[in-house]
Amino acid sequence: MSETQTPAPGASGQDPSTSDTAVVLVNLGTPSEPTAAAVRRYLGEFLSDRRVVSLSPWLWQPLLRGVILPLRAPPVARKYASVWLDDGSPLAAYTRRLAVALQHEMPGVRVVDAMRYGEPALSTILQRLQGGGARRVLVLPLYPQYSTTTTASVGDVVERAEGMQTRLVEDYHLEPDWVAAIAQSIREHRETHGAGEHLLFSFHGLPQRVVDAGDPYPLQCEAGARAIAAALGLGPSQWSLAYQSRFGRERWLEPATATALTGLAGQGVRTVDVVAPGFAVDCLETLEEVAMMLAEDFAALGGSLRYVPCLNDSPAHARVLATIARRELDAWR
Repeated sequence: MSETQTPAPGASGQDPSTSDTAVVLVNLGTPSEPTAAAVRRYLGEFLSDRRVVSLSPWLWQPLLRGVILPLRAPPVARKYASVWLDDGSPLAAYTRRLAVALQHEMPGVRVVDAMRYGEPALSTILQRLQGGGARRVLVLPLYPQYSTTTTASVGDVVERAEGMQTRLVEDYHLEPDWVAAIAQSIREHRETHGAGEHLLFSFHGLPQRVVDAGDPYPLQCEAGARAIAAALGLGPSQWSLAYQSRFGRERWLEPATATALTGLAGQGVRTVDVVAPGFAVDCLETLEEVAMMLAEDFAALGGSLRYVPCLNDSPAHARVLATIARRELDAWR
């Protein structure tokens, strides 16, 4: 639900648009269309964030605008087209629906969605909330694990907001309800499709230099994966962790998901369940990269990869976020 839409009254009968308290669900962002032009605009904004690429703009921008975007935009647009939904990009569609679901869980506050890059832009949403009478805004990035490349970048925008109080949720990778919801989604998937021989947790990758500078992201990925595996009653040999979506030539977190799958195939594992708990909702990286591309690669090695969908706009996901938001709001007095 965007800020320009009128939210439906909650179960209490109260119109949430009159509340002076708001919760903003923030996701990374997405192109507005599966076209090269739209992808180029989106990637241009995303890759111009110094939190994402720390190179000097004097060096980076000519390379980005003159080489990288012209080369990458067309093939990336084709990838988006392969997963595009009737109501838009999966990331945008599921985030909108999740905001609506959360609104029903929290009828006493305004709930809106925003994107760090692309539309609806977080900066614009915050301005609209301020102009609409919001005085207290809880910003909840849909990143279970904290990273300077994601959560901190959202914080940069929030810090610039004026005329209202703001509060940022930094992570929820060990939130008991979140761990339980992910574990239950895996159980239900396995009840429907059968349990694979191995469970692979695939998280978005990060350059090693960022981690060396003190970013806690991989430690939080590992802690969350261990908690979910424990909730499922899995032993150490029954699950593993890897990182996907590498970009560029520098060293990234290891092992890579593709490498991990090749290793599992070499060990004789033929059925692998892959879950991506670092992604709150399904997107290009889960639907195209994992469920399509990596599944095809694993099939070529004689195996079967079964992708476990993200929590998306499920009632369980909305309840998890409502628990987090209520706790943060109650502590903010």
